[in-house]
Amino acid sequence: MPNCPAFFFACKPEIRRSNDSPAMPSPATRPNPQEHHHPKHREDDEENRLLTSKPLHSPPPPTSPSSPPSSDDDRDHECEYEPESAFSTRDKVRVFDVDAASEVAPPFSWKKLWLFTGPGFLMSIAFLDPGNLEGDLQAGAIAGYSLLWLLMWATLMGLLLQMLSARVGVVTGRHLAELCREEYPKWTRLVLWVMAEVTLVAADIQEVIGSAIGIQVLSRGVLPLWAGVIITASDCFMFLFLENYGVRKLEAVFAVLISTMALTFACMFAETKPSGKELLTGLLLPRLSSKTIRQAVGVVGCVITPHNVFLHSALVQSRNIDHQDKGRVQEALNYYSIESSAALSVMFTINLLVTSVFAKGFYGTEEAKTIGLVNAGNYLQEKYGGGFFPILYIWGIGLLAAGQSSTITGTYAGQFIMEGFLNLQLKKWLRATISRSLAIVPTIIVAIVFNTSEASLDILNEWLNVLQCIQIPFALIPLLTMVSQEHLMGSFKIGPLLERVAWTVAAILIMINGYLLVNFITSEVKGLLIGFLVCIGTAAYISFIIYLLLFGRIISPAWVSTKFSRIGH
Repeated sequence: MPNCPAFFFACKPEIRRSNDSPAMPSPATRPNPQEHHHPKHREDDEENRLLTSKPLHSPPPPTSPSSPPSSDDDRDHECEYEPESAFSTRDKVRVFDVDAASEVAPPFSWKKLWLFTGPGFLMSIAFLDPGNLEGDLQAGAIAGYSLLWLLMWATLMGLLLQMLSARVGVVTGRHLAELCREEYPKWTRLVLWVMAEVTLVAADIQEVIGSAIGIQVLSRGVLPLWAGVIITASDCFMFLFLENYGVRKLEAVFAVLISTMALTFACMFAETKPSGKELLTGLLLPRLSSKTIRQAVGVVGCVITPHNVFLHSALVQSRNIDHQDKGRVQEALNYYSIESSAALSVMFTINLLVTSVFAKGFYGTEEAKTIGLVNAGNYLQEKYGGGFFPILYIWGIGLLAAGQSSTITGTYAGQFIMEGFLNLQLKKWLRATISRSLAIVPTIIVAIVFNTSEASLDILNEWLNVLQCIQIPFALIPLLTMVSQEHLMGSFKIGPLLERVAWTVAAILIMINGYLLVNFITSEVKGLLIGFLVCIGTAAYISFIIYLLLFGRIISPAWVSTKFSRIGH
């Protein structure tokens, strides 16, 4: 494989492992010596052997990942004890301990669903970060209730892609960043890693700034933005402290933060009393006008955060699953599907509440054109007054909970992305500190520079949105490529119909974000030299996307040659 994107027409369009990563059969397709055991043993002992949420305490024996297995026996041994960068064996939650294997998932159990509950709610935080809240309030203020149907369908599209991310992690036992390292050539995975880090920093700046604005609101302006950023940075140490006590403790903290957001925004909804009839009409009746195109694009564009796709495939590995047992793999997929659906239903409801509050209060007003995260609390206070607990503080608490929770998940995602792409094995405190520093240092600089002007913060937010829009294809294309590969997924690869639906959803999201990108560039980029540089960057960007599609055999070289020949004529 030539190490240059210019040669992608000559590349064999086939996903494969790099030379330093030996090929391994999919866990879902490897034979299990216990597969002939009578299934009655599993049914009789299911409830007796179901364990409570407790981490395993027996770490795997040391292995040498750099040494490829020399025989089938060695390969099976390596698969059984292979260390994983997402969660060590002793940190995983043991969900079951059954000896007999099965081709069919066991019956549904509420107790097991509870043990599987957690990763989906951590993933769902990205659907309610400060960037989403700003999109919600602006959509409500400018478009009223008319875009609620789009919010619902956008959430469903996000749910589909996040479930595919979880599917990759459960079936392969490795998260998406690790698979990219194993499947793509070195230069490709390095480019993907840089792109992932850029979008992570952009998202984290928005989240930290949002949290700092919440602190500023609650302090009534006593604490400046940069002070709020420094306070938010301390969540790294809280994250380290909680992680030492197990993943379930961390999930419990997020449950508290999500509950706080739900309670505060529900209180705002009750305080403002939006129209139930108009809300229902907005959900069921699709409406879109030329005046609300930008808000509509923003609603859909906020659904998929690139680093969240990497995160979910790693979070599902916090449960101890027998990847050689098809029945157990299918069972885990079933429970994660239920849990992810429930989590995003909660997030959709909260987004719905926020949009409705600002639709009721500011649709058709002069304030609608200037409202944003910084001044939203003051506008709410002027509109609805104080009361027993001023609505300004309710908004500030909800915003702070959203920013704080999303910055912690951003730190989590940064660890998995760095370790997965670069194959780094670092201590928890070191990897969290590195991930946090990559975002906090530029965020503090941004907070100091943009602290004095609300308009400048809005401009910054637009640039950060553009950075994240650029990265969308570099998360979705690898995800859909991996989940369609039989040598990785075995019998759990997605079928032709689901594959078409997934690629259609991905294409819609990529085109919508592309619209945002083009719209921003045409309005902001001035001058011949800058325009020339943008054209070169755009050409390289599109070439890399085509290369990824060719490498994954999503499109054929003949199809690309035909399209380019038509353009030439």
